[in-house]
Amino acid sequence: MDYLKTLINLYRLKRQAKFSTKQMRALQEKKLREMLHHVWENSAYYRRTFEAAGIAEEQLDKLPLSCFPTIDKKGLLEHFDELVVPKDLRQRELREFDALESPDRKPYKGKYHVVHSSGSTGKPGYFVYDEAAWSAMLLGMLRAALWDMSMPQILSLLAKRPRIVYIAATDGRYGGAMAVGDGIDGVGAKQIYLDIKTPLHEWIRQIKEFRPNIIIGYPSAIKILAELVEKGEVEVHAVRVISCGEPLGASLRNYLEKSFGTKVVNFYGASESLTMGVEMDSEDGMILFDDMNLIEVESGVMYLTCLYNFAQPLIRYRISDSLTLKAAEENNSYPFTRACRLLGRNEDILWFEDFDGTREFLHPLAIEGFCIEGLLDYQFRQIAKDAFEMYAETSENADKAYIQTELMKQMKKILVGKKLDYVQFYLIFVPEILSDPGTGKKPLILQKKEAVQDEKSVIAG
Repeated sequence: MDYLKTLINLYRLKRQAKFSTKQMRALQEKKLREMLHHVWENSAYYRRTFEAAGIAEEQLDKLPLSCFPTIDKKGLLEHFDELVVPKDLRQRELREFDALESPDRKPYKGKYHVVHSSGSTGKPGYFVYDEAAWSAMLLGMLRAALWDMSMPQILSLLAKRPRIVYIAATDGRYGGAMAVGDGIDGVGAKQIYLDIKTPLHEWIRQIKEFRPNIIIGYPSAIKILAELVEKGEVEVHAVRVISCGEPLGASLRNYLEKSFGTKVVNFYGASESLTMGVEMDSEDGMILFDDMNLIEVESGVMYLTCLYNFAQPLIRYRISDSLTLKAAEENNSYPFTRACRLLGRNEDILWFEDFDGTREFLHPLAIEGFCIEGLLDYQFRQIAKDAFEMYAETSENADKAYIQTELMKQMKKILVGKKLDYVQFYLIFVPEILSDPGTGKKPLILQKKEAVQDEKSVIAG
């Protein structure tokens, strides 16, 4: 990203936050109709499904979005090649690229930014951004990160060459790590990554050496840094804290703001659209970027239509998050829809302790990326200060011996990397991973009293 061009485009994007509600609705509608015409002309999948739904080309400017068919991740995996617009994008080749190339920020074929997402069949799914979509997303991300700052304040901050630490999963094609890295490069800041798989003592060493003043990452990971500050093990003088990748509860927000002495910016994004919204106050709710996406909620189900990614168009794509929408009113401070309630993944961290009393953590997202043929779902539960269980649901004809071997190998590698090789883990095959009856979601980390359908097939690691 060119520095001067980035600032000019950021200024233009920030001006849209001052639109009237009527202007924002008109802009969103214009972008929606452009996208519908684009997919009709260029995507074999959308053209076919629109026609199957009885939609003709002359209706693209008239029909409400609710009349158009929906799609989910399973459908995306199945129809990827005919859904994407560029002719040189093929899912099989993306898998080969993902498997053979190191997971860095290098674009596929020099022009496509590939975000990895775990699939439900043991095969990874991909969300692809061309250069135009990636640049639009990065600007949206910068606007969110600097949401409550004026352009003079932003220029003053950037002139000081801020030192930014990103604390999250960073050793794969994770959208957050890739986007944050490119965004930081675009504004000329200094940066380091702290991976959640890195041992805690290494965190301490790097924080002391780098002395960051802007913190970005999973709120659960930032909380660990705050606890280190509280114990006096590191010293951090933060001017900005940006939470992303997980839900941020009000109590954790208050703790982080007290610990670092600054406001926390809560950023909302997903692999499907890495820039979706921002929250500055939990009571005000999440501000959704209607100039970049169109979000619907029907019968408790959320659908995303991304308005800036013309390479891999997503129209009425089902998202697993749960939210309640509140439309912008003319007297609102911003012309954007708000999410009054946003429920996503919010897991506990597994903390272990060795015989010397040394503590080390295992973040749930560090053990969330298993893609093994026949493995449908999995959960974890800590059973002692040095042991945990892993529950695995497999497809009907899955090779459990193969799954067992792969899971054991991958888990041992993670534990060794975190200096947790003393931790015992047990693999248990179960007929089904159950949803939480209260939220309808499947928690990755189970509490001790939660039920599991156990086949009593236990393999120790």
